[in-house]
Amino acid sequence: LQPVESGGGLVQSGGSLRLSCTASGFTLDRHAITWFREAPGKGREGVACILSSDDSTVYTPSVEGRFTISRDSVKNTIYLQMNDLKPEDSAIYYCAVVPERHWQAGKAFDEPEYDFWGQGTQVTVAA
Repeated sequence: LQPVESGGGLVQSGGSLRLSCTASGFTLDRHAITWFREAPGKGREGVACILSSDDSTVYTPSVEGRFTISRDSVKNTIYLQMNDLKPEDSAIYYCAVVPERHWQAGKAFDEPEYDFWGQGTQVTVAA
């Protein structure tokens, strides 16, 4: 049971990308799904989270207003629309999943809370 990310690439500063996270072998319904990112030399940080029960979302302050996380239950896919990208957004982006019944709002961006992780997709923003 592993999420699969796609959509990364190279983009100019100010540009946009849309990342996708699909689940093979299980439904993303009744799960919390979070995008994390890890830049070279930095720890992994939570970026955006969505709850499948009500589509409520949480964002880290540095991406608020620029990134949007959304869900397509028919396609069993989570999206991260990233606009106005900056060089500091460059990182490997990971999709992480946990059953919603285990999710805690105060730990939305805590890595150990998540059971399933994808392999990541590289995002590079050129200045």
